[in-house]
Formats: sequence, C-alpha cells, structure tokens
Amino acid sequence: MIGKLLGWLRNRREPARIPDALWLEVRSRLPFVACLDGEEQLRLRRLAEDFLAEKEFTAVADFELDDAICVSIAVQGCLPILNLGLGHYSGWVGIIVYADEFIIPRCIEDEFGVVHEYQELASGEAWEGGPLLISWRDAQMAGDGYNVVIHEFAHKLDMRNGEANGMPPLPPGISAAAWQTVLLASYDAFCAAVERADRGGEETVFDPYAAENPGEFFAVMSEAFFETPQDLLAEFPDLYANLKCFYRQDPAARLRPPAALPGTGCGESSEAMPDL
Repeated sequence: MIGKLLGWLRNRREPARIPDALWLEVRSRLPFVACLDGEEQLRLRRLAEDFLAEKEFTAVADFELDDAICVSIAVQGCLPILNLGLGHYSGWVGIIVYADEFIIPRCIEDEFGVVHEYQELASGEAWEGGPLLISWRDAQMAGDGYNVVIHEFAHKLDMRNGEANGMPPLPPGISAAAWQTVLLASYDAFCAAVERADRGGEETVFDPYAAENPGEFFAVMSEAFFETPQDLLAEFPDLYANLKCFYRQDPAARLRPPAALPGTGCGESSEAMPDL
C-alpha cells in the first residue's frame, strides 16, 4: 500500500525508507540525479523520504498513483533544495497528479475593465499557499532540459515571498539589486532571441515559454540549471552564477572535471558547495 510504504500520513515519528530497488529504478530514469556523487544521492534520498512523509499526494479521475510515481516526483522536487532544506517547501502540503495535461479555468481583466474567461491547457501549476499540480506524462519527459517538476517547484521557491516574479528570497551572498540586474538582462536577451526565432532565425536553446515573464524565465532556467547546466553556463554565465549561489549547487561541475570549468561567482570555487 502506497501510504503504508512511504509514510505519507503526517505526524509519523520517522519517515518510511525508500526501498533500494525502488530508489535504483527511479534514479536510473533521471540522469541529472544519477550524476550526483554518493553522499549527495544519500542526502537527496533521505530528503525525499522526509518530503513524502510531510506532503499529501492525490490522483485525479481514474489515474492511479504508485510508489514509483510519487518517489520520482519527490526526488525531482527535492533536488533544488538539496542544500537548502525541506523548510523551503513549508506552508503547503498538496501535490495533485494528473495522467496528462489538464485544463485550468482562467479569467483576466483587460485595460477597459472587461473580464475575459477562458480555459488553458497546462502540464503543471503551482498555487501560492496551495497545492502543486503535475501532469505525469510530462513529468516522464525529464532528462533533456524539460522538467515540469523542477519548473513548478522553482515557482514554489519563488513564491516564498509573494507572487512568482523571478525574485525569490535570496541568500546573503547576493543582493536583490544584483540579482534583478542579471535576471532582467538575461531575460531581455532571451526575449530578443525568441523574437529573432519567430522571424525565421535560429531556434533558442531553451524553451521559448521562458519569454512569458521573469517568473517563468526563472523557472525554465532552473530546469536548465539542473538538467542542461553546461548550456546555461555557456549561454548566460552570470545567470548561472546567481543560480549556483541561490541553489548552493554547481551541476555543471558534476558533468566534467571541476578544473575544466571557469569560476562562476559567489566567491566560491566550482569544486564544491558548502553543506548545511
């Protein structure tokens, strides 16, 4: 039974352990997790166990959750907070899993005060102070720069101080002004690249959806930071440096020898990040 195995019922004294076979199965499908060193993998596994004990998973319609689905979402969602701690996901408990993309009702008010209602097809959604919604079909596409789970969990981190606008609570190593300068400069450059692609130019390295607004840019670049870090480092080195400082991780250093990488900000070498 899923609840019994993983301890999703809250108020347990100890989280249930993820069985070895299940951990190996999930890890084998997530190359950006498999490249972590042994100590990092152990900490991520324990963090995911704590996460599963604290959060509540719900399936929609006839979709059935199983252990592998919930562990996969937990592991991917906990990767961004590997060196930050589970407290960064406090204030909400629900994770709603759909089999596929889902419809979200929307309404917007235009400049004349007229309210327009419409429906939007989505693969994920993070609600401020509320649950996180995930399409399992999209979650299974993880591994090549597209990661709906990391995307939505990045929004949750961004929402810790209000709406998702690309300005999450920042660590002492970086000022809000410096963060915003780099974020907006990188965002503007990316939007310009998307416009060129729309006119028949070269396609962008990253998902054009990042041009929607700075909040989506932060979430999409967080996907790239963990899945295709070398691309992000090459395209936006200053943004990579800020994300390295924010997440207290250096994913590019996991993919090739640290000596081969340039220094990337925060006054730290690329060889190691401090543990909490």
